[in-house]
Amino acid sequence: MNNKVAKIIFISLMMIFLQACFVAKEYKRPEVINHANFRTDNLPDDSLTIANISWREMFTDSVLQKYIEKGLQNNIDIRIALEQISAAEAYFKQGKASFFPTFGLGANVTHQELSNNSQFGALFNGSLTQYDITGNLSWEADIWGKIRSGKRAFQASYLQSVAAHKAVKTELISNIASVYYQLLAFDEQLNIAQKTLFNRQGSLETIKALKEAGSVTEVGVKQTEAQMHSARALITDIELNIKLLENTLSILLGEAPKEIKRSILAQQKIEIDLKTGYPVQLLRNRPDVIAAEFNLINAFELTNVAKSNFYPSLRLTASGGLQSLELDELLSVNSLFATIIGSLTQPIFNARQIRTQYEVALSQQEQALLNFKWTVLNASREVSNAMYSYETAVERIDIKKLEFEANDTAAQYSEELLNYGFANYLEVLTARENALSSELSLVNSEFTKLNSTVELYRALGGGWK
Repeated sequence: MNNKVAKIIFISLMMIFLQACFVAKEYKRPEVINHANFRTDNLPDDSLTIANISWREMFTDSVLQKYIEKGLQNNIDIRIALEQISAAEAYFKQGKASFFPTFGLGANVTHQELSNNSQFGALFNGSLTQYDITGNLSWEADIWGKIRSGKRAFQASYLQSVAAHKAVKTELISNIASVYYQLLAFDEQLNIAQKTLFNRQGSLETIKALKEAGSVTEVGVKQTEAQMHSARALITDIELNIKLLENTLSILLGEAPKEIKRSILAQQKIEIDLKTGYPVQLLRNRPDVIAAEFNLINAFELTNVAKSNFYPSLRLTASGGLQSLELDELLSVNSLFATIIGSLTQPIFNARQIRTQYEVALSQQEQALLNFKWTVLNASREVSNAMYSYETAVERIDIKKLEFEANDTAAQYSEELLNYGFANYLEVLTARENALSSELSLVNSEFTKLNSTVELYRALGGGWK
């Protein structure tokens, strides 16, 4: 008995010693952030970033806030991402339990019809029935870090799903805000088009009166009528765009298409200092960058697992329970039995499966690294694009205001001159079209400014906090 105990102690000490031989590599973050630089002309980098601002502070329109809240609760993509987190969490729990032994319990009845000419057939009169209750215990020593790396891979996969949920949340908030602002811009353009139609209907009556007075010809009447129909067509196009955007926003909110209530474009004020922060902050704020790095960690740890398969595995198995040929004696002390087996298995020939798995894992790790690099570089590009778009929109609004004022004044003067016979009708038509075009363009510039702010907020990783 003492020899058995000594052997068990010896085997246990050997397992502890072998567990110290941890061959799996430790993950180190690649230096890809050195390639991420914000290309901006007027905005120096500092430690502050609008990504740390809550979306409630960023978007102060109370109607928009309600839509964002509803979208975060009902959006289908958000709910799918939450289910993916639940699935990844289950695997993570499984990974944490990998260090513990497995245990199973079973009850069996075995009946055999034996040959009467065999050794056991003669002994048991040709038949044998055996009853047993058996418990099986199995445990593998993590001598090469295989189980530990597997646990880290599951953990990285779980954290990747959490980051992916944050990325969906950021994208959803920016999409809702962008579509909402686009709706407000179309509302403003619709008002402009409706006023234009009303004015052109009045102009048509004036031109008809001038034709009767002999000041203009029928050509002028028809051209004015054509401009009036052009305004009606513009109204139809804008109304269609509004319906389509309302449907889009409804789907983002997780609802069936319906009419969307909203405020007006003139009330939209974003008075937050647009600070980007340092490029390195992308690693903490951009959910897609965070998810890409956890994907890299997952691939790295799975490579460790694949590499550990080249080395021998040490497994301890034990079984024990009750075994008897008679059912009424099954619970007797004499029915007890136990078996302990320690095995060390080294793979030698396995049709190249282990090497193939390792080479595939290395390739997938390199793919994950390249994806991480691309995600960081793409994030810095999006920040720069959003900043340049915002700066250009601000400058363009000032220019477009001057352009509209000039064209609007020219249209008024040309109509007065036409009434007194000092201008031809072509000049009037051109001035009207230029005034309408510049006014619609001014509204587009105001939307671009708002949308660029939303894009910068999203590009920096804002919205999910």
